[in-house]
Order: sequence, then structure tokens, then C-alpha cells
Amino acid sequence: MAFILHRRQILLAVPATLLAGTARAATGSGSATYPVAVPSYQQQFIAMEQGFFKDEGFDFKLVQGGSGVKSREIMASGEVDFSIEDILHCLQLNAHGRPARSVNAADTRSPSQYFIIRKDLYDSGIDTLQKFAAWKRPGGGKPILGVSSIGGTAHLWANFFMEHFGLADDVAWVGVGNVDTMMGSLKTKQIDLLASTAAIKVDAEAHGWGKTIFRGSDEKVWNEIVGGNVPVNVSICLLSTVQKQPEKVQAYVNGVHRASQWIKTHTIEQIYDVIEPYVGSTSREGNLIEIQAVKDVTDFNGIVDPAAYERGGKCWYRELTGLKPVPLADVFDASFMLKAKAKYPNG
Repeated sequence: MAFILHRRQILLAVPATLLAGTARAATGSGSATYPVAVPSYQQQFIAMEQGFFKDEGFDFKLVQGGSGVKSREIMASGEVDFSIEDILHCLQLNAHGRPARSVNAADTRSPSQYFIIRKDLYDSGIDTLQKFAAWKRPGGGKPILGVSSIGGTAHLWANFFMEHFGLADDVAWVGVGNVDTMMGSLKTKQIDLLASTAAIKVDAEAHGWGKTIFRGSDEKVWNEIVGGNVPVNVSICLLSTVQKQPEKVQAYVNGVHRASQWIKTHTIEQIYDVIEPYVGSTSREGNLIEIQAVKDVTDFNGIVDPAAYERGGKCWYRELTGLKPVPLADVFDASFMLKAKAKYPNG
């Protein structure tokens, strides 16, 4: 749980407050969750550490969920106010009678589509997804493809790419949890391939546990298969929060909007120095590479484009999810972002 003060957070507490400058005494409280300890969710981390939430009069705490699905349930149960994760979770909540809204678009393509195969399999010549899907485990079982959680971002998009190649049914899908257990499952050969982020890819290759054989996050690959920008990670809250606590929603959106603009104007090293307390399970080198990858796909506009939303439907509305298409207005509330951009045109 990121709210626990680590040594690095204590060191950062003073400069973060000073950098905020305009911070005022908090009169309210709020909370947010994020799935796992990787830079994909750095907007929340920066908004927290740079005092952007406190500038809006709210003391926030951040809670690590452990996976996208768990984060969704933590937010939906009312334990926290907001969650940053795949827009699919907002669609799922609405479809199952728990109305929710996305209030900020965080990125334009998935930053978590590195397909990392066991190094021993790679060394044996299994260096493509097609070869991987055709390989059988001892005893004849399907190869095992691990993702953080079944139903989360990595699973949704990894399945989309595997389905594109006609391979989704040729592998066994398993959820393997947070960063440590993802890495451990690859190291101990409990899984045969892991779909995950850049930081985990770097560390897995550095330790000799895995080798990347496909990168769906690559801009050229993404555009060829997906067709262009798609809102992937967004900030979500319950519709009741929008209706009953609009001032808290506005404070949160102002904070993450300012964070995205801060990301735009700072180096990856400066970003790492701020978010390090939240991403300590992977190496500095791996995190720097992932921070750049996330920065490259950050949606600095923060508003879901209708064409991008329609484009994403080819991934969200499939047999895998069981979801039916719904209008953008039932999923994304742009009013808070528009106010944030008016108040902070330059972050």
C-alpha cells in the first residue's frame, strides 16, 4: 500500500510541499487506488507527491489494489473514491448495475503489451507468438500465458492481439498478480510467457529469465492492428460520487490533469525521482524505460475522443468480455476535465 511512508517518501515530503507552493490547508479527504506497482499509473503518484491534490483542499491517500480487477472492486465497494485503470472496468461496472464514470483519459494505447517468453524456450527456437502457441508443455498441455489478472488491462489487450493472430484459444490464460509474483512465476517456470510492462521486461531480461518476442505497445504494431489511438487507462469513480461529491471529483481531476502537464515538461529521471516510492519492485533502469514508454502514450488532453472510443470497441466488445456497445456519454464525463483545463491551461 503506497500510503505507508517509505524512507524515500519522507525525503520527498518536504520538496513536494515546497514545489506545490500554492498548497492550502486541506479541508477534505479523498482516496484512490491503482492496480500494480508500475509507472503506468504515474499521474496519480505525481499528483500525490507534488501536492496537487492538497492544492485543491483534499488530503488524499493512495492504495495499491494488486490487480485491475481488485482495484475495480475496491473502488466499487466504496473503500476508495477513485481508481486509475483500464476503461473496460468502467464498462463492466455499468453493465453489472454499478453505475460508474470515467473522468480523465490517461493514455492513448496500452503500455503493458510486452510478450516475454521463458528464456529457455526462446533459446530452443521459440521466438514468435505462433511458435509459442504451437508448443506443448510436458504431458501435452497448452502453453501458459500469464497476466496480472484475468479481466485486467494486460489480459484484455494480450487476448486481443492473440485473437488477431488466431492464437487466443491455443494457450492457457492465468492471472499471476503483482510485480513480484509476475516475475517469480516467470523465473520459476510456472508460466511460459508473461504479458506485462516495460520495466518488468527489462528486469526479466537482465536476470536471464525471459526474452521479449512481441511488443503490442509498439506504435507501428499498435497502429497496424488496432488502427490508432484508443483510451486505455482512465480515472474512474462511481456515478454517485459524481452526483453527490462533485467538488471531490473536481479536485481529483485537477490534480491528475496538473500531473500530466508536469510529466510533459519534466525528464524521465525527474519523474522517477518523484514516483520511486511507488515502483520500487523493479530496477531504476527498467523504470526509466517504462516511464519513457508511458510518457510517449500519455493523453495530455485528458478527454476521450469519440473516434478513439469507437476504435476501442473492437477490443472491448467481444465474446471475451460479454459487453454490448454503449454511448460514450454513458462512460465518460468530460465536464470535470474541461474545468480543469480552464483553471490550469498550462498545468
